[in-house]
Amino acid sequence: MSKNNISQKLNLFKNAGIFKLINKTSSKKIGQSPGTLIHVGEKKTEEVTISVIDYDAENYSEKQIQTVEESFPFKDRKSVTWININGLHDTDLVAKTGDHFGIHPLVLEDILHTGQRPKMEDFENYVFVVLRMLYLSEGTSEAKSEQVSFILGNNFIISFQEVEGDVFSMVRERIRKALGRIRKQGADYLLYALMDAVVDSYFLILEKIGDRIEAIEDVLLTDPPPEALQTIHGLRSETIFLRKSVWPLRDVIKDLESGDPALITDSVTIYFRDIYDHTIQIIETIETCRDLVSGMHDMYLSAISNKMNEIMKVLTIIATIFIPLTFIAGIYGMNFAHMPELQWRWSYPVLWCVLILVGAVMLVFFRKKKWL
Repeated sequence: MSKNNISQKLNLFKNAGIFKLINKTSSKKIGQSPGTLIHVGEKKTEEVTISVIDYDAENYSEKQIQTVEESFPFKDRKSVTWININGLHDTDLVAKTGDHFGIHPLVLEDILHTGQRPKMEDFENYVFVVLRMLYLSEGTSEAKSEQVSFILGNNFIISFQEVEGDVFSMVRERIRKALGRIRKQGADYLLYALMDAVVDSYFLILEKIGDRIEAIEDVLLTDPPPEALQTIHGLRSETIFLRKSVWPLRDVIKDLESGDPALITDSVTIYFRDIYDHTIQIIETIETCRDLVSGMHDMYLSAISNKMNEIMKVLTIIATIFIPLTFIAGIYGMNFAHMPELQWRWSYPVLWCVLILVGAVMLVFFRKKKWL
């Protein structure tokens, strides 16, 4: 591989990771009573936006609403309604939504706590699902991570997102154009479609991580730079983060597939089985990536060790050549009777110039070899 290609790969994958991993704290909740609505996480959206999509087999409507109260009449309609709320820092809005739709305060607390582990809870009148959504920003290679929560009712779904922007564009397009069976199914099928979009986005993230692993392996096999170790550690953090996001999701989908929630009809459980298969495939891919990253760490250490052995070999050869010369000079010294340089006026300054020149040449040689 040419040096230009190596440089391009290093520039492309110089950053430690594609995720912005943030340690979220719940210290502000310490001492609060259960069910206290406090937003825990980043304030990612300045203004809360609410969209409503209402449809059945024949009709369809979509609009942006200004207040959450405008969505309340959709609760008792026979058509399927999808209420999407972007922004979680407005706790009053979340509380009003919970009061009207009969959502338990502890569920609302979990919605506002954006560091939740993926899980599913089945209540009498609704099903609560929380998972982590990963997607690539439009026009960039940066991956974003946010928590998304779903409330599945008899004929509605309420989704809570941290920020505007998601992986649901294809679902919206299918609803608008009545593609497939989505307009002919109920709210449980809509939940499947939304979760399927989230799971499918994991494949794009894994593909990007796989490209980075391949590029770093090429660099490690040629001339591994010091920053490669930082990139390997970043990849390791990303695979751990993915594993924490996907492993609990497997149990969530398994519970939905089992048909225990009364709001999930038998005709839809088979679709959740398909998501379960995708989740298993993603988990296997993540485990493969983890093994490759661990192997890259060993490969880096091995390459550094081999490089150090090459350096020591050259230095040993140089030292071996000069050891007998130094030994002879140490025994006899430089006190010979016929040494013209001893009588020359400039011999001492010339000697210093030669010493400095030899040291400088060796320093340049070592730098060119990247030993320093």
